[in-house]
Amino acid sequence: MDTNAGQRDLDVRRLSGSLGAEIRGIVLGRASADDARRIHELLLEHLVLFFPDQHLNADEHIALGRHFGELEAHPNLDLARERPEFFELRAVDGAGGVADEWHSDLSCSQRPSKFSILQAKVVPPVGGDTMWTNAYKAYDELSAPLRDLCDGLTAFHNAGPHLTPERGYIHPVVRVHPETGRRSLFVNEHFTRRIVELSDAESTLLLGHLTRWVQQPRFTVRYRWSAGTIAMRDNRCTQHHVLNDFEGERVIQRVTVMGDEPRPAAALPRWETYGSKTATYWRDAEMRRQLKAQRPDPV
Repeated sequence: MDTNAGQRDLDVRRLSGSLGAEIRGIVLGRASADDARRIHELLLEHLVLFFPDQHLNADEHIALGRHFGELEAHPNLDLARERPEFFELRAVDGAGGVADEWHSDLSCSQRPSKFSILQAKVVPPVGGDTMWTNAYKAYDELSAPLRDLCDGLTAFHNAGPHLTPERGYIHPVVRVHPETGRRSLFVNEHFTRRIVELSDAESTLLLGHLTRWVQQPRFTVRYRWSAGTIAMRDNRCTQHHVLNDFEGERVIQRVTVMGDEPRPAAALPRWETYGSKTATYWRDAEMRRQLKAQRPDPV
């Protein structure tokens, strides 16, 4: 099949009003650099893409990922493998390897993941869908005063849910996408612990509101997997959530494209760190360490 003809003949079907498109008419196992550029354009437009009936082997999956940048290993999985950048997420009866909280991949890292490219290998007969939300739209639909406040805040993320709370980083609450220039909310219920410039009570209130806000159905798409489907997501402007409502086995293979450090919407820090003399501040040793590393003068 002529590659350029294949690009012209792509069947692009939107899946919701907020994000997501299903793509047919391309063989990802033979994707060229031109194909990758077209996919990249579609991903920036739709935020998450689905390619049914691909059935890539590991080498093809890795080659596809490398079209979009350097691949990284998962920091919480066994790295003593022949291909550390390629791994499987296995779960049985809704338990184990299921990220059943809303999150953006590895937001607890200094440079969170850019793209994730997943393939469904084993799909349960019922359940195990994944949901995605549009973090651009969640930001845009906040009131103007709340957007202004969030533009100047930062939040501490750590890998406590992965049993490594010592691994964390402070990021802007609102990040600017390096390619589209659009702003999106960058806090999530899985990794984000607290907002640095607010008191503990204020942080709990605002962070709870924001993490619930991004989950509203009007911002989301829900996708029912089939074996051989490839999904690509832009982690810089989306969050996702796996539904652990399934019986039987669920196996998803993944490669992850390395990201960059989130760029804030305003010059930061806009306000001082709150509560350096309070008990809650001193209890969180890792947040203090990150503050001293990232803001050596005022802290």
